[in-house]
Amino acid sequence: MNSPSVRALLVRGMLAGLAAGVLAFLVSYVLGEPRVEDAIALEEAAAHASGGGHHHEAAPVGRALQATAGLGTGVLLYGVALGGLTALALCFALGRVGRFGPRATAAFVAGGAFAAVTLVPFFKYPANPPAVGDPATAGRRTALYLLMIVLGLLLTAAAVLLGRRLAPRLGGWYASVAGGGFLVTAVAVAYAVLPGVDEVPAGFPATLIWQFRLSSLAIQATLWAGIGLLLGELAHRHLVPERAAGSPADRSGSSAVAA
Repeated sequence: MNSPSVRALLVRGMLAGLAAGVLAFLVSYVLGEPRVEDAIALEEAAAHASGGGHHHEAAPVGRALQATAGLGTGVLLYGVALGGLTALALCFALGRVGRFGPRATAAFVAGGAFAAVTLVPFFKYPANPPAVGDPATAGRRTALYLLMIVLGLLLTAAAVLLGRRLAPRLGGWYASVAGGGFLVTAVAVAYAVLPGVDEVPAGFPATLIWQFRLSSLAIQATLWAGIGLLLGELAHRHLVPERAAGSPADRSGSSAVAA
């Protein structure tokens, strides 16, 4: 793919990430922020009960600003960055993962990234609300989470390459099954080898933890789904010639590249 097309797709990916970030912000504000508020209330109640509530310093940024402008800015920047990276991955994947058009390839890339970056770490080190986790182990927990993301990306890429290598001999279906089986097995081994983290305080509501974790997963799913669908549509409009919408002969001739 030439440089102008890469630049054009990169811009479209960032725009798709921006739009998906707006959707993710709405989900985060509606589903995630109430759980954060509940967790903070529990943390403050526990601090007051232990007699240490009056030692807490006021936060430099108020909760109202954190939950609106702060949250929105962070999610939008995150979405733009992920959209740009997904567009670069799409440039590499087009024509290399089967006879898929831009829409299907973008959905494939975004779905694979969601599995590698979100799902693989989530089932080993799920997100926790405030008041859960020892501040002294924050660095260790962050390192383990990032390690799980890196492993997820590497193992997902290895599974795709394995499927491509086996496709000529086994066919597309069985090659995909073999690649998926390799990925599940490798991730299971990583789960067994890496240390677990269990720092939930005694008496902390289990319902609140799972509501927070599910809302976190919903935010990520919204972001990646938005990027995959919007980038696929924008890439399709850029890459598929306009004449593909013309005569029946043209439409049939372009069906190989249209998703």
